[in-house]
This record gives sequence, structure tokens and C-alpha cells, in this order.
Amino acid sequence: MDLTKVFESVRTASRSLSLLSDAKINEVLTALAKEVEAQSSYILAENQKDLNQKDPNDPMYDRLKLTAERLKGIADGIREVTKLPSPCNRIIDERTRPNGLKIRKVTVPFGVIGIIYEARPNVGLDVFSLCFKSGNACILKGGTDAHQSNTAIVNTIHKVLTDNGVDPNVVALMPAGRESTGELLNARGYVDLVIPRGSAGLIRFVNDTAKVPVIETGAGICHTYFDEFGDAKKGADIVMNGKTRRVSVCNALDCLIVHAKRLDDLHAICAPLATKNVTLYADKRAFAALKGKYPDNLLQPATEESFGTEFLDYKMAVKTVDSFDEALNHIAKFGSKHSEAIVSEDKDRILKFQKMVDAACVYANAPTAFTDGNQFGLGAEIGISTQKLHARGPMGLEELNTYKWIIDGNGQTRQ
Repeated sequence: MDLTKVFESVRTASRSLSLLSDAKINEVLTALAKEVEAQSSYILAENQKDLNQKDPNDPMYDRLKLTAERLKGIADGIREVTKLPSPCNRIIDERTRPNGLKIRKVTVPFGVIGIIYEARPNVGLDVFSLCFKSGNACILKGGTDAHQSNTAIVNTIHKVLTDNGVDPNVVALMPAGRESTGELLNARGYVDLVIPRGSAGLIRFVNDTAKVPVIETGAGICHTYFDEFGDAKKGADIVMNGKTRRVSVCNALDCLIVHAKRLDDLHAICAPLATKNVTLYADKRAFAALKGKYPDNLLQPATEESFGTEFLDYKMAVKTVDSFDEALNHIAKFGSKHSEAIVSEDKDRILKFQKMVDAACVYANAPTAFTDGNQFGLGAEIGISTQKLHARGPMGLEELNTYKWIIDGNGQTRQ
């Protein structure tokens, strides 16, 4: 499969974006939001074709599913992006050297960003709106199981771009199948950056294969530590929301760590989970504390594999620790540097947790469910970075720019 012509056309189109005013970009995005709503029936019909191939009991079914309400939310999200300031052409630093050279450090787009994602067709619209607003062209590689949905969405984007006199090649959708993924990951000279959004397996594949720069996002093995000084009511609400709000997303809670001194409160903290049929994989002490108080059919003994697992399902591990330091060590061993939380009323304990836990987002008395670009006030996000170079945590518009140096002289020469 030779996709060189596709890559060339996107690369060429990306250069034209630098000539678009922010007003024109906002005009196009506003038109896109309106068109998404107008094409709702078409997009949902294509989405249903994908859903027909999926087991409704699979937690990934919810990721794949679009509804009129969700499309309305996506359209509203695009409108919110138009209200955000452009990240381009901001002067980060400027100085005049003794020889008269004027030097400015200015934000600029990456150029062409490739996004690889699984069964989440909403990502296509989120990614395009953020890339377009930040001056980047984008190449989308969605999962095979969402290809009909993705095609309908990109067709809608192309129509709006064409109607507004913008080169539609500023966004392209890769063919279905893994072969095109390999082509994208090796498109040196055409693609400036690849961002994978999906499972740990997908991210490993991208890291092992890519010859273009990669920002790791997505894999979230999230913990909540209920401290010996934790409030049980807060704990129950935080655990319930973190685990069950949406189980198929990367910020969902995977492991509850409980201090041994609070095992008597464990059943009260976990009780709401039973209403959502959450299976608990509890270590020996937690199992004993829950036995007879949590439904037997939803309570299982933990194994070593229970910890360090991103369940993406109505399942959660429970780990008992004898000390704060043991909780920190468990998170360091099994976490994915995504999002971690502590429930405690001890301010010193909270401060120490936030300083010592190595993760993109560290919460005190709030669920990891808030790790989201929109919740952070960034507008829609392109992903949650779990690495430390360039960007970390929710990546919004600012994270889709890099910078370059602009130097103005007047005939100076260097000795």
C-alpha cells in the first residue's frame, strides 16, 4: 500500500493553513458544527452499520456508539473551540542583542499531526477542530470497527471545507487495516508528530514501529488511595464516580487502595458500586472485610494480574496497605503515570501525595474522572499525554504548537 500521494497532499495543504486568519478558521468551525447537526441522520446511520458488527454487551460498544445527543454535544464542543484564543503566533520571548539583532521566540503549528485511535468516532471531530484551530493539518487513522462512522464524519468535514474555499486535504482518513497504520508511522518527511489514543497494546505497537516522533496518550491505570484520615462519604462518592461514570475511558478508576485502619469502612465505600454490578477483585484482607457485605457474585479474590490492569469494564481491584508509603509504592509499581487520587482530610498527607506521585494529574478529594481537556477548561482535547517531553496531561490547543525563532537584522555579520 503506497500512501505517498495522500501524505504529499496533506503536507502541501498544511502550508496553506498559515495564511488563514483566525476569523476564517472560526467561521469554518462554526459551519462544521452546524453541518454535523444537519447531517446527524446520515452520520448515525453509518454509525449503526459499525454497531451492528459489535456485541452490545462489550464495554467498547459505548465508545463506538453515537447518538443525536452526543452529536449535539460534539457540535457544541466545536463551537467552544471557536471561542478559545488562537495559540499561533504568540511571542513567548523577545530580546535585542548588543549587535542590534532582534530575536523573537514565536509559537507555530507542528504542521501535520497523525492521530491513531480505536473505536471512538467522536475523536475525528475533536481532533480536526483542535488541529484546524491550531494551524495543523491532520491524518486520521481510526479503528476498523468504526470505519463507516469515521468515513461519514470526514465526508462531512470535507464538504464544509470545500464549501468555504479551504483545501479539503488539510484532513485525511487512512484506509482501514493495520497496513495503513504502518505507513503512517513511517511517513518521515510528511508527518511531524503522531499521537496514539487507545489501549496499552496500541501504544506499545506505535512506540515499537514509529519512525516519526510520538506523544504517548491514552493508557490509564488509575488508582484512588483512601487514606486513614479519609472521609468515608467523600470516598464513596469519589470511587463511585471514578469507576462508573464511563468505564471504557482512560480516566476510569481501576484500583482502590485502602489503608488497613479503614477496612471497617470499606463496605460503605464500595456499596454503591454494587448498583452498577461492579466486580471487585479484592486482596485477602479486603476480601474478608467485604465478605457478606458486598454481593457474593460480584466479589472475587485478587490475583497478581488484578493489579496494573486497565479494566475498561465494570471491574475494579482493591488493595490493602499498612502505611502511606506502601500506597505510594503500589502506585509507583502499577500506575501508568496518567491520573492518581487521594481521599484524605490531612493536609500534610495530601501535599506529600501530590509531590511524590509521578503522574500527569494528581487529585486530592476528587475523582480521576475529571482528567479531561474540557473539564480543565482547554476545550476539546486531542489526548491525555502520559509522558514528560513537550506535553503532559490533557492536550489542548497550546500543546499543538511548538515554536520557532524569528531574527531580524540590518546587515550585521558575525566575526
